[in-house]
Amino acid sequence: MIHRLSDRVADDILTMITIEKRFLPGEKLPNENRMAEELGISRTTLREAVRILAANGVVEIQRGRGTYVRKDLKLDEKGALSTLGCIKTDIRDLYEVRLIVEPEAAFLAAQRAGDEEIRHIVLLGTEIERAVSENRDRTEVERSFHKAIAKATHNEFMNKLMPVIYQSIDQGVRLSVQNPKVVRDTLQDHRLITEFLVAGNPEGARHAMKIHLLHAMQELGID
Repeated sequence: MIHRLSDRVADDILTMITIEKRFLPGEKLPNENRMAEELGISRTTLREAVRILAANGVVEIQRGRGTYVRKDLKLDEKGALSTLGCIKTDIRDLYEVRLIVEPEAAFLAAQRAGDEEIRHIVLLGTEIERAVSENRDRTEVERSFHKAIAKATHNEFMNKLMPVIYQSIDQGVRLSVQNPKVVRDTLQDHRLITEFLVAGNPEGARHAMKIHLLHAMQELGID
């Protein structure tokens, strides 16, 4: 079944609220321009997605003030798979899951991604490099980079696996602070992944993602 873009965006925002816990009950969502830019969509599509969430009791649109997560929203009731975010596993197990999932995600993304999706992935890769050069925390943009690749598979269930992937990314970034070689390899590997995605080369993207994860595991001493 093919879903509208606005439905997929609504699911992305729901993931931010219920799984990533970026916006808690009662909190205001970012303004339209910022949110649309982060998601790589038009403001029209964003408005449609917000209306879907409002109709389902997730957010509340307050005229003249903005959009807020409903104060009475019960996060645990919005999808059984959200419990994935609570799984406590060690980093080796997390990376093994990524090795199973992400190379195939890169393969499918190279086959299925649209031009806008590819541009968004490339921009996120550039933002990661900027964060490193400015000595800023890159955790959020690392998450966004891998999430954008997963979204480009156009597989509706990929988002449900992101909490597990996020745990690995978060721990990997923390560990890499003490190992500059990991950071250098990460940037080089990201460039290779995006080059294959831009070229529409599925096998290349798959191998580049696998190499990226194996590099990280080796350098972090978890292989």
